Amino acid sequence: MKTALDPRHIRRKKAVKALFASSFSQVKPKNKLVIAILAAQKKIDKIIKKTAPEWPLEQINKIDLAILRLATYELAINPKEPPKAIIDEAVELGKKYGGESTPAFINGVLGAILKKKGKNGENGKD
Repeated sequence: MKTALDPRHIRRKKAVKALFASSFSQVKPKNKLVIAILAAQKKIDKIIKKTAPEWPLEQINKIDLAILRLATYELAINPKEPPKAIIDEAVELGKKYGGESTPAFINGVLGAILKKKGKNGENGKD
């Protein structure tokens, strides 16, 4: 079970904050995880768009999008942790930083990504 002192939780929290900040400024991040996510952002955004076509990226709350990008990176681009742990952590981050509907939205999108990934193999490609 994760705790507030769990290094993975702290790493993800910092990454979400840096991703959120990057949506407002062009300052280059120093966080390795954020740099990797931003480098893969086109691929990540394509996965999110395919999974939630009724939600254009520009209409998704910036903090929700930051959480989705982090979790999509961890699920589909660089899977190192169990998918359920990644989704649970993203939902928790949504509860902490997002709006009332954020946890359900994040859970739905990530669940669909996981399902699609399972159907299409390891990398979630069509």
